[in-house]
Formats: sequence, C-alpha cells, structure tokens
Amino acid sequence: MILIPESEYELTAIRAQGAGGQNVNKVSSAIHLRFDIPASSLSDWLKERLMHLKDSRITDEGVLVLKAQQYRTQEANKKDAIKRLHEIINTANFVKPMRYATRPSYGSKQRRLEGKTIRGQIKQMRGKIAGD
Repeated sequence: MILIPESEYELTAIRAQGAGGQNVNKVSSAIHLRFDIPASSLSDWLKERLMHLKDSRITDEGVLVLKAQQYRTQEANKKDAIKRLHEIINTANFVKPMRYATRPSYGSKQRRLEGKTIRGQIKQMRGKIAGD
C-alpha cells in the first residue's frame, strides 16, 4: 500500500453544491484535492499507469482533481478526499497475476461425459411408451 505525503497534494475548501439550507450558503465544507502526478515522488512506472487511466478527473497536464462534498463537515470531506486519492493510486499499483492456459484432466473429461450420459438416459425415459 502506497501512502502519499501531505506535501504532494493541495487541499482547497470550496462551497458545496446541492441542498443544505443556510449552512451550504455560508460554510465552505467541500474539498478540492489536486495531486500533480508528474511532480510526485511516485515511481515512473506508476506515474505512467496513472497517466494512462481512462479517468476524466485527470487533466491533460497530469493533475488529478478530486471533489469531496459528501459529508457536512470540512474535516470529514478532507479525510474522504485523501482516502479516495490513496484508493486510486493503490488500484493503479495492483497488477493482475498472469493467467496461463490449462487443459482438463482425463478424469474430469470422463466424469463430464458420464454425467451427460446419465442425464440423456433420464430424458429418454420421459418419452412415450412404445408398443401400444
């Protein structure tokens, strides 16, 4: 898990959108987080992966912009924005293990064919009785 130092991202308080009555009009509780990917201390490999993400929150210059306004307090929104930043970076850092082709064993093929034969016999027994 990669943790980003506080000096590498910029937090700005802004007014939140949406309903909230008087509180939303006078309190800057939403947070804008800006993280400059090329200027960060991340490895070049990880910077490249982040820059190639199909994410509309990453600008052409490589700045990741997150807006957190889910919570009523500024402190909770700060924590949410930082948590989301760490999630994005750690997701980009994860590499799926390589898959390699395998073939079914002889026994598994035999069991599958036996099951099919039994099922076919059951269905054959449902037919009309011949002879009348």
